[in-house]
Amino acid sequence: MIEFPEHDLHAYRADPDGQPRGAVVVIQEIWGLVDHVKDIADRFSAQGYLAVAPDLLGHVGLTPEVGERIFELMFSSSEEDRLAAQPQMRAATTPARQPEFAAWAVPALRHVVDSLVDEPGVEGRVGVVGFCFGGTYAFALAAADDRVRAAVPFYGSFPENADPATIACPVLAFYGEEDHGITDGVPDLESRMQEAGVDFTARVYHGVGHAFFNDTSPTKYDAEVAGDAWTRTLAFLGEHLSSTSSSDVH
Repeated sequence: MIEFPEHDLHAYRADPDGQPRGAVVVIQEIWGLVDHVKDIADRFSAQGYLAVAPDLLGHVGLTPEVGERIFELMFSSSEEDRLAAQPQMRAATTPARQPEFAAWAVPALRHVVDSLVDEPGVEGRVGVVGFCFGGTYAFALAAADDRVRAAVPFYGSFPENADPATIACPVLAFYGEEDHGITDGVPDLESRMQEAGVDFTARVYHGVGHAFFNDTSPTKYDAEVAGDAWTRTLAFLGEHLSSTSSSDVH
């Protein structure tokens, strides 16, 4: 764990063996900085990237312990547990849905980028990957920081107050067809991205819904789809964070 005291933020850092081939900011789901998110950071480090997963939700008290407890209740076989989880979930996540949180979180994420761009071996090659809540903030960081060279949001909504025209990097976004609350808005987002001149690719997987990448969720995870998305993510980052890729605005 590392600290960013200027922003009251800590993060999980996973270093590769040897010089990194770039850096990836990994942004958590709504459950917080749970072991699943740390494992994703470890997977990126195993691929040669310096990965940092900031604990954004810990800033408002949604610690990994809280997130894991609610997660277990939400996916319990007991209807009583599932019902009990709903008010706990609302109470835990409401602070993260306030404008003040976003006003803190985006500068905090930019500070994480600050810490990465000059790391030995990174040489400015920084990407962002986020899931659910983190998918939204992957969009937000890409829109707020033109140093980000590649963005990969998984089933995240585009932030209401973000402008596609300020995104300076290619974006590869993944969605589940059955995640209608988010996926139904993809055609409109594609139009907005095209109008803004953003290199935007949306991949919608049939037969799956939200959180298909989360292998700790027995009812959501789809191994085949998750594997395909992971392969495409690595190829995308490999292309845009390579030492020969252009940092020009797309």
